[in-house]
Amino acid sequence: MLAWLAGCAHQVTPLTPTAEQLPEWSARELPGKRATRYSFAKQDGQPCLMAQADRSVSLWRRRLQLAPESLGGVEFDWWVAAPEPLGTVTAPETDDAPARLVLAFDGDPQRLSMRERMKSELVQTLTGEAPPYATLMYVWDAQAAPETVVVSAHSDRVRKIVVGSGAAGARRWQRFQRDVQADFKRAFDEMPGELVGAAFMTDADNTRGKNQACYGRLVFLDTQRRSLPGSLDF
Repeated sequence: MLAWLAGCAHQVTPLTPTAEQLPEWSARELPGKRATRYSFAKQDGQPCLMAQADRSVSLWRRRLQLAPESLGGVEFDWWVAAPEPLGTVTAPETDDAPARLVLAFDGDPQRLSMRERMKSELVQTLTGEAPPYATLMYVWDAQAAPETVVVSAHSDRVRKIVVGSGAAGARRWQRFQRDVQADFKRAFDEMPGELVGAAFMTDADNTRGKNQACYGRLVFLDTQRRSLPGSLDF
């Protein structure tokens, strides 16, 4: 682990943690899992949240309350190291990604199948929190092509859209612009409900490997391209 961090030291400059300046955001560990390390840093001169996964998985998240009619799009900046080559969100046994933006949506639980409702109750028992009605993830994948849509093997209420792939484009800042409503409709074949949460997630627990990313600005936009509450700009 120390050697891996040392190899990145020429690119990443640690900053004094400023978590108290972002009280809405907090780390969220997963039961029985080693936690990914999140810290504030500068990457190529740009302030960011640095994520370092070493056989680990956890999130850095916040709650939101954005009505579906107000939400037009989202813009986010990522710097991704070369991903763990065996990791791909298309297979449950290797479902790791260097970078994910996780969006949680509310909805009518009565529309869920009995199987999904039972899963929801189990998750709430294990974690103390009920899972969202639907979760849409934007991911960087080591293998799958951009715009691939993947339904989670664990729950059909979790769907992923690949926005970056492989080592091409890695180790430089990239800005992504997405139409959230269109992407949700494409992934779930229904329109989204209220956006109730957002999280960054870097993981390498399934491959037992390592992944690293830096998360920059995250801006939620209304239909007129104006910034909405809950956006993050370092």
